Amino acid sequence: MSTRLTLRHALTAIGAVTALSAALIGASPAATAAAPAAPAPTVAAPDIPVANVKAHLTQLQSIATANSGNRAHGRPGYKASLDYVKGKLDAAGYTTTIQQFTSSGATGWNLIADWPGGDANHVVMSGAHLDSVTAGPGINDDGSGTAGTLEVALAVSRAGLQPTKHLRFGWFGAEELGMIGSKYYVNNLPAAERSKIDAYLNFDMIGSPNPGYFVYDDNGPLETVFKDFFATRGIPTEIETEGDGRSDHAPFKSAGVPVGGLFSGADYTKTAAQAQKWGGTSGQAFDACYHRSCDTSANLNDSALDNNSDAIAYAVWNLSTGTTTPPTGTVFENTTDVAIPDAGAAVTSSVTVSGIAGNAPSALQVGVDIVHTYRGDLVIDLVAPDGSTYRLKNSSGSDSAGNVVTTYTANASSEVANGVWKLKVQDVARVDTGYINSWKLTF
Repeated sequence: MSTRLTLRHALTAIGAVTALSAALIGASPAATAAAPAAPAPTVAAPDIPVANVKAHLTQLQSIATANSGNRAHGRPGYKASLDYVKGKLDAAGYTTTIQQFTSSGATGWNLIADWPGGDANHVVMSGAHLDSVTAGPGINDDGSGTAGTLEVALAVSRAGLQPTKHLRFGWFGAEELGMIGSKYYVNNLPAAERSKIDAYLNFDMIGSPNPGYFVYDDNGPLETVFKDFFATRGIPTEIETEGDGRSDHAPFKSAGVPVGGLFSGADYTKTAAQAQKWGGTSGQAFDACYHRSCDTSANLNDSALDNNSDAIAYAVWNLSTGTTTPPTGTVFENTTDVAIPDAGAAVTSSVTVSGIAGNAPSALQVGVDIVHTYRGDLVIDLVAPDGSTYRLKNSSGSDSAGNVVTTYTANASSEVANGVWKLKVQDVARVDTGYINSWKLTF
């Protein structure tokens, strides 16, 4: 073992003792840290037990098994799935509505559930599609989104949540035939009612067996809510592209409703860089059973299902218990990977800001997502268009954790906003490696 590694372990141990001492006297070692710029939600979101989510999936699997192996539109398994979800929501105190439509010569149904209370002029809606393909039971696609959304709705009831905004949940039929159910729902909402939906959050495949962590980038503020959650868990994310226009958020977006959501991957292949970032197997699909008979209750990754279900709850609580509008801001982002050489020269990644009047804000948000095996090696700076440098992070031999997934704040009010901004990163010590995954500025 090298001297450097021995010193690291010693410093880490000292940090652990310091934290333990602080806990014993009732003080947090971070008690003197600056308060975050954004206000905390009125009520903290609960942890969603993954066992509860999997219990719903077990029921959906049983329904499919008893009905020719699927839960597809126009088949008995779909109606049985709807009855199961509706029964849970009715018992939890929701006002449920079944919306009937016809597609491909068969009757289909959407299930809409409203939680009592909240400002009806400001609606936060979350949803998933309830149908499978005819080839299989559809436990990841989209039993996972169905079950995660259902369990969050039940958690709202258990908590007796009294949100500022009105909460609505939806389970749509015939998504696999071209988002038929969600199109029907959106198209039959009067324009005045559509305008009341501040956010629609979509969850289609959140438990893929070889998972990635993908966040919809259709709306910057909603994207930020999810990225902020995963930052608290040190989980890097990527922008979701595989499902663009192919799930139930698309009709909402076309109608002008702000949309966001999560996805853990379908039949695209996981790259080596993604496997380094998230684990799993490179060169294989995120879900090799996508639209196949093997999409059963065995076709899940519990960690992805757990993290994504918790992320749903975080978004629902944050967006519904705060102000009447989501956080605002214009986001400029670079998602191109940039390798950081071990103990080498600094590297940069650029974003070009345009269309922002005047100077940058005094609390410019700099979202950083760096994959690295020892973040204590890293020095991170923000470089303004005129070359001025703002230190975001110093190196620290005692910080032995991996990855930097956080949002820094820089007082850049003396800088003109428009121009090319750079994130500069240098690895100042040997042994460990990594890369800039993405970074963004929020004005």
